[in-house]
Amino acid sequence: MLSDYLLIVPLFLAVGAGWWLGRSQVLNRQAAELSAADLSKEYFNGLDHLINENTDEAIESFIRALEINSDTIPAHLTLAKLFRRKGEVDRAVSIHQKLLARPDLPPADFLRIQMALARDYDALGLLDRAENLLLDIIQQATEANARRKALLLLIKLYEKEREWQQALDTAHQLQTADLAEAQHELAHYCCERAEVVLREGDSGAAEQYLRQALAYDSACCRASLIRARMLMAQSRWRPAIKALKQVLQQNALLVPETIAPLAECYQALEAEDEFEAYLRKCLQEAPSATVLKALAEIIWQHKDVYAAGKFLTEELKKRPSIRGFNRLIDMHIDYGSRSARQSLSVLRGLTGQLEQSKPIYQCNHCGFAGRTLHWQCPSCKQWGTTGPIQGLEGE
Repeated sequence: MLSDYLLIVPLFLAVGAGWWLGRSQVLNRQAAELSAADLSKEYFNGLDHLINENTDEAIESFIRALEINSDTIPAHLTLAKLFRRKGEVDRAVSIHQKLLARPDLPPADFLRIQMALARDYDALGLLDRAENLLLDIIQQATEANARRKALLLLIKLYEKEREWQQALDTAHQLQTADLAEAQHELAHYCCERAEVVLREGDSGAAEQYLRQALAYDSACCRASLIRARMLMAQSRWRPAIKALKQVLQQNALLVPETIAPLAECYQALEAEDEFEAYLRKCLQEAPSATVLKALAEIIWQHKDVYAAGKFLTEELKKRPSIRGFNRLIDMHIDYGSRSARQSLSVLRGLTGQLEQSKPIYQCNHCGFAGRTLHWQCPSCKQWGTTGPIQGLEGE
């Protein structure tokens, strides 16, 4: 609702300005007075609707005002933008097409309206039309800012179409400053391409894309995870461990994603002491329920269940979590008395349901939560904003 107001207020200001400027240019005084009276009426009717929070009525008043004074292009563009935001994209397309049909449009306004029409096509899902229009704008634009906007919109268009290579190629046309701002997204495009070529069996090309991803964004832990998975498939355990350990410096919140593959790598090398040392380091620098459980398992194997249970109990006092608590209950069920096992089994069933019913990951941009790690949030479409939930119900 607030965004609608932010658009509607400038609309009426633009119409009001056009009214005052137009009065001095009207030759017929009587016609001018009638036109001004009608415009004034619609203008203030619209403001009244806006004050009373009647957004739709305000828009209709503005439309009637535009019919009286149709020379204000910015007002038409703002109205079309408002229609697009409200989901009435067909009406926005109609406005833009009528504006483009004017024979006296300045080149700058012509490109501006084309850009707006491209956004309409994008919103309607007519991606081919939007792409062709944007390519024309890029070729025609002489102003750097107009070309920049068209390039950025085209990159997002290719992202929607999952045309990752075209998005990367288009990004190379950006200026250095704009390219720097898009590096985070470009790193993920490289990772997407790496996944594609990996499925095709081309690990060499995948390695090149992953290196390019890290060149764009050295903190791209997704590239490190993909590279580790690729190396593990080749039984290259040490390089895989190195790639997985990079995540601790890149994004400590995603360390839990590395624990299971690290356990596999160290087990293959028969180097569990090294794994224990790394887990203890993670417990200090990036504590999580996953790290805690993995360390408790190693203590259980090297000593006994009582030592593991004591370790878990002490750590849960510092950093309580449902997942760690459930593992502690499991230990007591396996090695406790019969009467204790019966009671604990009922409790474990309840806490287990609680754990399974809760999301594991959450986007820190929009709050979308689920049980799958999405590198691009399904809700807000931001890249790399989703991670494990922290706290009692998470890590």
